[in-house]
Amino acid sequence: MPSSVTAPPVTPEQPQPPAGTGGGSGSLDRFFRISERGSTVGREVRGGFATFFAMAYIIVLNPIILGSAEDMYGNQLDGGELVTATVLSAAFTTLLMGVIGNVPIALAAGLGVNTVVALQLAPNMSWPDAMGMVVLAGFVVMLLVATGLRERVMNAVPLGLRKGIAIGIGLFIMLIGLVDSGFVSRIPDAAHTTVPLQLGSDGHLNGWPVLVFAVGTLLTLALLIRRVPGAILISIVVMTVAAMAVHALADVPSWGLTTPEWPGNPFSTPDFGLLGQVSLFGGFGKVGLLTGSLFVFTVLLSCFFDAMGTILGVGDEAELVDEKGDFPGINKVLLVDGLAVATGGATSSSATTCYVESTAGVGEGARTGLASVVTGGLFAVALFLTPLATMVPSQAATPALVAVGFLILAGSIKDIDWSDFTIAVPAFLAMVMMPFTYSITNGIGIGFIAFSVLRLAAGRGREVPVAMYVVSAVFVFFYAMPALGLT
Repeated sequence: MPSSVTAPPVTPEQPQPPAGTGGGSGSLDRFFRISERGSTVGREVRGGFATFFAMAYIIVLNPIILGSAEDMYGNQLDGGELVTATVLSAAFTTLLMGVIGNVPIALAAGLGVNTVVALQLAPNMSWPDAMGMVVLAGFVVMLLVATGLRERVMNAVPLGLRKGIAIGIGLFIMLIGLVDSGFVSRIPDAAHTTVPLQLGSDGHLNGWPVLVFAVGTLLTLALLIRRVPGAILISIVVMTVAAMAVHALADVPSWGLTTPEWPGNPFSTPDFGLLGQVSLFGGFGKVGLLTGSLFVFTVLLSCFFDAMGTILGVGDEAELVDEKGDFPGINKVLLVDGLAVATGGATSSSATTCYVESTAGVGEGARTGLASVVTGGLFAVALFLTPLATMVPSQAATPALVAVGFLILAGSIKDIDWSDFTIAVPAFLAMVMMPFTYSITNGIGIGFIAFSVLRLAAGRGREVPVAMYVVSAVFVFFYAMPALGLT
């Protein structure tokens, strides 16, 4: 059945090219199946740019997270080397995803996983030991792909729950956009309140950056309603220019991680000092076999299901699933994802995984791996132009996440059978737990457990695939680990 559409509908003035004509040029069109998927080279290029700008913040954020932590010997990773490692991993794995997987999914250092590496692994071992465990987790992911287990797990997820996961990702990326822009913010624990978020930084909207975000969101939605080709990318470019003007003319205390001003020197020299600084099994000698295995399991679980949710969500929005809700050729995508996890460890940038911000490119009409090739190419260029890549403030890029979040919800919610509580409740829990816990993995885990339990309670246990029971049991064990003293 057709999935939701995030790209503006084709108007009579802009006819969609029939298969085999107009969507691409010669071998490029045939290799990426551009026309076959109803796209054009222009849409793929715009989508690649939109995805890059939507996730370029990782170039700054990942070095901050990893660089602020110390290993057990008090060593810290160099910031400049971390920038190179982060960009290199993103470029290489995203290019692979485009060429091998042929899907518009970009990859970079995973948020959440890098925190686990920085705060759980590194303090108990050396940095090479910690990154070695990330590499091992990547090897396990690839082994699961080779045996077909990972694909069986994904195919075992019922369509209604898949739609719930997709909606949860939409709500999650919308919340990411709202938080990263400063439109909403976390209330400090010192406030002693049960309300976790507030409007703006103090309960009110104030400051130029928030205004840039608000105007950018309205501009993005207006362009989408007007069916303007390149709506998301146009909005990002326009609001970046506007932010630069505001920053030059007004007193803006902070834009967050990036400042919208032209860098004095737009060029940078990459430093590959962290490449290959890995000890595969050294960490086990520091923490023991059981604890080390649990560390690898923790990294594996986060990478496995974060990527699964993103792949299903982006694939659904890009209309890459068939009428049964299956994703043809997904094994290649999963293989690249597993290789990406290991690549992140090998470069010391932490596990590299699929990014939900890829939906920004899908929102521009991207349907093939050509968009990922463009995004990967931009990351490769950023190795030498990092100052330019980091001048786009989050307030200019995050409106795309809000708009795409709504489009995902609007396109998927109608496909859930709300009359069947054994699927409606798990889908509901999956979609709300992702933003409420700020984790794709948690949303998937709670949804899986609820589905298995409710089907059993309804006397329909035989309808649940064995793989769902196995994965649900794994999640139960994972959530029980602290109580069992295993963390």
